[in-house]
Amino acid sequence: MKVAAVQLSSNADTAANLAAADRLTRAAAADGAKLIVLPEKWTVIGSGEQLRAGAQTLDGPAISWARATARELGVDLVAGSIAEHRAGQELLANTSVHVDPSGEIRAVYRKVHMFDVEIDGRSYNESEVEQAGEELVSSETNDGVELGLGICYDLRFPELFRILAVRGARVIVLPSAFTLSTTRDHWETLLRARAIENQTFVIAANQVGPHPGGQRSGGRSMIVDPWGVVLAQAPDREGYAVAELDLEYQREVRAKLPSLANRRPAAYHWPVAA
Repeated sequence: MKVAAVQLSSNADTAANLAAADRLTRAAAADGAKLIVLPEKWTVIGSGEQLRAGAQTLDGPAISWARATARELGVDLVAGSIAEHRAGQELLANTSVHVDPSGEIRAVYRKVHMFDVEIDGRSYNESEVEQAGEELVSSETNDGVELGLGICYDLRFPELFRILAVRGARVIVLPSAFTLSTTRDHWETLLRARAIENQTFVIAANQVGPHPGGQRSGGRSMIVDPWGVVLAQAPDREGYAVAELDLEYQREVRAKLPSLANRRPAAYHWPVAA
C-alpha cells in the first residue's frame, strides 16, 4: 500500500491553505498514494482569535472538500486536523477526520492531549481555546487496513498508541504541528519509538516553517516502518513524503519478535496517586 504524508506551511488564510492542500493531495495521489495524511490545523493556524475565526463544522468547506476530493481521486484521506466549531460548545475541538474513497466519513478523532507547555520561552495553552477529546479512535481503510488516529502532542503519550495497537491498528496516522525545536530534538526519536514498541507503521504529517503569531513548525514529515526504519522524509519545505508499506513484512516482524503477543496485562496496574 502506497501512502503519503503531506507537509504544509499553513497560516490564517483558510482559502490559501485549502488550495495548497488540494495541490499537494493531488500530487501525492498522482504519485500513487492510496492513503494520504494532511497535517494538524491545515485549514487555519495562528492565535486563538484566528483559530476561532477560521473554525468550521464537519459539514463546512474543508471537510466537504476532503470528501469530494477523496471520492474524485479514489483515496483514503485523513484530513489532518481542523479547528472544529461544535454547536453549543464554547471551546473548539482539534479534530482529525478520515474520509474513505467513496467520500464517506469513516472516523472522527478529537485530540485528547492539550499542548499546555512552555518551549523556548514561549507558552502554548491550547486548553484556553480547545476542549480535549475523551475517546481514542480507530478506523479502517477501504482495503481493510486498520488505522489508529492521533494528533501531534499525543505522540508523547505512549499508552494511547499501545491501546490503538492492541485494538488492531497496523498503521498510525499523526497529523502534527510540532514546534521547530522539538522537531529537531524529539520528533524522529518519538516516532521511531512508537513504531518499534507497537510494531506499527507511522505516517506523520507535520507543518513546516513560520505561522502567524511567531509560531514555527519543524517539518521533516516522515513515514516509519514497524522496525523503526524511516522509509521516507520530506524536505524542509512544503511537499510530501511517500512510501510503500509492506504489510507482509509487518506480519513477519510481529511473528518473529512477538512483543505485542507477549504482553502481560494482568501484571500491569496504574499507580494510585497519594
